[in-house]
Amino acid sequence: MKKNEITLKTAKKWAKEWRDDEASYNKYFECRAFNIPLEDLKEVIAEGAVSVRGYLGVKKSKVEGETVFEEKLMFVGVDKNGKDMISSKNGEDLDEDSGAIFDLTRPCPDLCDVSSPLNG
Repeated sequence: MKKNEITLKTAKKWAKEWRDDEASYNKYFECRAFNIPLEDLKEVIAEGAVSVRGYLGVKKSKVEGETVFEEKLMFVGVDKNGKDMISSKNGEDLDEDSGAIFDLTRPCPDLCDVSSPLNG
């Protein structure tokens, strides 16, 4: 796997968590933006994509007995027909000839530009 590449199972879990909790999730958490390292984005484009699609997700985990949420921004390449460049015959794992899913998460907060007018 490439740096920041994640499994289909993980991506589906995070995306489902975002959709399931979105109505109440955003009332309690303050994710405002994502900082995307250019090198990571280049990896997605290197897959032969004509564009990139970003999916929102939430990773739910336990830290010292507390439920902790971390916002995720996952990217896949998109082909000239507007289709995600990933495939899965079993719905759980990416096919061997499939493109990849990348977790490029650097959420704000904590990685924020506090002086940005967009962060006010």
